[in-house]
Parts: sequence; C-alpha cells; structure tokens
Amino acid sequence: MSCCCSQNVCLFLLLPVLQVSKDALIPYKEILQMYWEKATGFVNAQCDGLEPWQLIGLTLSSTLIGVWLHGFLFQSESLASRTKKQFFKLLRKMPFVGAIIQKKIDEALNDVTSSLSFLKDEKDYIKALPEQGMSQPEVLKKMKEYSSKGDVRWQDGKVSGTVYSGEEKLTHLLVKVYEEFAWSNPLHPDIFPGLRKMEAEVVRVACTLFNGGPNSCGAMTSGGTESILMACKAYRDLAYERGIKQPEMLVPVSAHAAFDKAAHYFGLKLIHIPLTKAMEVDVQAMRRAISKNTAMLVCSAPQFPHGIMDPIEEVAELAVKYKIPFHVDACLGGFLIAFMDKAGFPLKHPFDFRVKGVTSISADTHKYGYAPKGSSVVLYSDKKYRSYQFFIAPDWQGGIYASPSVAGSRPGGIIAACWATLMHIGESGYVEATKRIIKTARFIESELRKIDSIFILGKPEVSVLSIGSDTFDIYRLSNFLAAKGWNLNVLQFPSSIHLCITQLHTKPGVAEQFLKDVKDSIEDIMKDLSAKTTGMGAIYGMAQSVPDRSLVAEISQAYLDGLYSTDVPCSEKHMNGSPRHH
Repeated sequence: MSCCCSQNVCLFLLLPVLQVSKDALIPYKEILQMYWEKATGFVNAQCDGLEPWQLIGLTLSSTLIGVWLHGFLFQSESLASRTKKQFFKLLRKMPFVGAIIQKKIDEALNDVTSSLSFLKDEKDYIKALPEQGMSQPEVLKKMKEYSSKGDVRWQDGKVSGTVYSGEEKLTHLLVKVYEEFAWSNPLHPDIFPGLRKMEAEVVRVACTLFNGGPNSCGAMTSGGTESILMACKAYRDLAYERGIKQPEMLVPVSAHAAFDKAAHYFGLKLIHIPLTKAMEVDVQAMRRAISKNTAMLVCSAPQFPHGIMDPIEEVAELAVKYKIPFHVDACLGGFLIAFMDKAGFPLKHPFDFRVKGVTSISADTHKYGYAPKGSSVVLYSDKKYRSYQFFIAPDWQGGIYASPSVAGSRPGGIIAACWATLMHIGESGYVEATKRIIKTARFIESELRKIDSIFILGKPEVSVLSIGSDTFDIYRLSNFLAAKGWNLNVLQFPSSIHLCITQLHTKPGVAEQFLKDVKDSIEDIMKDLSAKTTGMGAIYGMAQSVPDRSLVAEISQAYLDGLYSTDVPCSEKHMNGSPRHH
C-alpha cells in the first residue's frame, strides 16, 4: 500500500514539470507551422494555373532527374576521379594538344618495350605445333634451353623476394610429390579423397598457426591475389545481405594492389586511407572514413612496399565498435611473423585471430611457407564468413555446381606439394629459417642506416627494407645495382626501392656483397649528381609525374603485351650505369 502511495506522489510532483515542458514547446510549434504555411503557399502559387497532367509530368520528370542525379553522384568511383578522367579524355581529343600527348606516349611505349629484358636476344619463336611430336629427350633439351635464359641468377641470392627457398633437397622432394599427384584434381574429392584430406589439413594447420579457434576455417587458393579476392567477395556478399547496396572497403594506400583488382572485379568502392609518417595506416583517417556503406576494413602484416606492420589492434577496435569485418593481409610475411616469437624476434603487437575483431587473414604458403608457386590460404575466424566466399549454381543442367574459390578445376599436384612442404619442414624448420632471415634483415638494415645519402622508410619489423634518398634519384641506385647483377623492386609514391630478404640472402657472403655493391654504387652516383636517370627508373620517375593516370595505364599495357610477344625485337637501349639493360 505504501509503495502505491509513493508512486502516486511522484506522479503528482512530475505533473507540473511535464506541463511546463509542454508549454515551452508551443512557440517552436507555432514557428514551424508558420514556415510550413509559407512553403506550401509558395509551392501552390507556382503551380497555380497548371493542369493536372502538367503536375503529373513535373512530378515524374523531377523523380527521374533525382534518380539519375543520385546514380551519377554516388558510384563506386568518386565524382572527382571521373571528372578528372573526362577532362583528360577531352584534352587528348583536341587536335594540337592530342598530337603532342600521343607523340610522348609513343616515345614512352618504345622506352618500355626496349627496357623489357625478357624480350632481348630472342631470335625465333615456335608459332605452330610441330608436324611430328618431339621425343622426350628433345623436349627436355629444349626445356633446358628455356630455363637457362636470362641474366639474373636467383640462385646467387641477388633477387628481391621471388624465390623464397630454392633448397635443392626440397626441390627433389616436391618433384616426386608432384609426380604422384600430377593428374589429380580437388574438384573430384570422391576420386581423389587423399588430396581432399591434404587440402583440409593445410587449412587447419594454417588456422592453428594463426591462433584460430574451433570455428576457424578457410580454403586454399592459387596465390595471394586470389586469397584477397575471395575475402573481398565474401564481405561484399555479406554487405548485400545486410542491405548495403554500394559496399565500400577501407584500404591503406600501402595495401596490395589485389584490393584494387577486387574492387574492379566485384563492383566495390575502394576508399584509400593515407599513411602516417611511420608508413603505417592512419587509424584516425580510417575512423573518419567509416560510413553506413563500409563493408570491410583492411590492414597489412606487413605491407609489401615498405615492410611495415599496420596497427592491427587499433583498427580491430574500430571493427568491433562498428561491427565491420576486418581482413589482415599477411600474404607476404604471414609464414614469417607466425614464427618470429619462437625465433627470438617477438613483434611489438599481435596480428592474428588472437586480436578481437580480426575476421579473416590471407597468407601465402608459396612465399615464406616455401611451397611451390600457386598456393596460398585465406582463413576466417568463423564459418559464417566463409560461406559467403563459396559459389553455388544449383540449377545447372550439368548438375549442382559448387566451388570454394575462383577456379573450378585446380592442380592437385600443387596442393600435395604444399602439404609435403609443411610436413617436411615442420615447426622447428620454420623457426630456424625465420631466425636466419630476420637476423640477416636486421644486419642489412643496421648497415644501410649508416650510409648518409640514403634512408630506410619507416621502422620495418620483418623482412622488407625500403630505401629512399633525398640526395639523388634513388632509381639511379637501382640501375647501378642492376648492372652488378641485382634485381630489386622499384616503388613509387614515394620513390624508393626495396629488398625482400629470403633464405637465399642468408647464404654466406650474400648480405655483405649487397652492402658493398650499394656503397660502391652510391660512390659512383655521388661523382655526378646531375646525370639523368635512364631505363625503367626513368619510366617510373616519369610515370609518377603524370597527372593523367590513364596514360600510365596505357603505357603499362605495353608491358603486358610484351609478355605474350612473339615478335623479334629490332633495337636495344641501355640503362644508366649498365652496359646492358636488365
């Protein structure tokens, strides 16, 4: 009884407060009503004298214009980017200006073609099937001829990345394994059940390495690009299900170009997030870019250009807060960073499924996993994410078609070879390899930092060292090193070159030889700082300064065309600091 009385008293005391609040809203209500009457009066005055069909026509045309305007403004590519492209497109159509631009493009195309080392010295091509098939000894002889082409010997450890092991005994093992599974295809698990088991075990081993829980899962793919494509496709479809019509992904500018490819293939809007001075993704900029259309967040562990680990824990907090899937791209160094703690080089921050918010990881078994090319894994924290990756065509006349990734048929020999590599090397082997690689990387970095005229971008923790210079054109250093047999990666925005350290660089004397060649090359460069950069370095330098990026894409197509060329080259050009081009 006392409880009821107290409630009545409270209500009685609140009545005057509620009445005052209601009275306070009356002036605002009157103001809104006044503006509403003015607005409706204005519209009615404009429509005065119009017939009903005219009103209907105006309504319909206004609606259509509004729909068109919405479609024009809100596309996967920004309005500014499309306006810029259209401007340069019109510029190239102008008679005088267009002719000058085309002349420069033709010159650049000739430079690119002449700089393609893989086209030089080719005197003939096979352009039709031999009338009679070659004998096995003849085929093997021809194969040996093809495998010996090229000036760069990766076996000597003078190549950045590319071949991550090359160990002879492992090669012999992989050849035997591939021979056993050469005709197998995971598309037919009923015919090749052992292959299915191998693939499942590779995925489970990877989930364990990256600290996945009991619901973690994944799939094997043909490489890092396909792994990234699959994650993007999964999150796009998840976004569609959530009602997001124009999904966006927030990607650091340093992230792999496979994300650009995924955006292009799957109709996603790509929003590039800038980096900090430390070359890490700017977390605050990523937070500001999050919207109702955000379908996924991305970080790299580490990123390809500079070898920097993005602040995964901080981005994961955003993913949890806004309930957005978060992908960590560990394609390059995944099978290094997973063992760095046990190798005695612990990372500053965790990067895998231990971090709440990380929903997927891509990692290449064919890099620091030392498996043959053509194998990678994409992993998910939960099966609910992987289901969006799958493709199923239930109504095909050929039967119900279901595939886990892009390809239908896949080479079983690659899957078997990947499994064999993991089993053969084992945890202790990976830990030892990681120890050698990180130790070599730290040694090279410490010595390079002692050279005044160059600098290391950011603070790399893993195996990639990116070199820049404020004293001279860094592309000249690339050319000089190429003349000494080195093959480094050329980067842009900012201009730099990088060395990706592999097991081949841990061989005795390789790191010391690289440092000596760098010092000798810089000494030669400093003798003539005004010398022009030539070859591919000049092309990269020119490409960065061109505001119309479609021109750069057009020139790049010459490289892709060159990959399939069967025409005999007619001329050669040489690079700065090199008696021959590389």
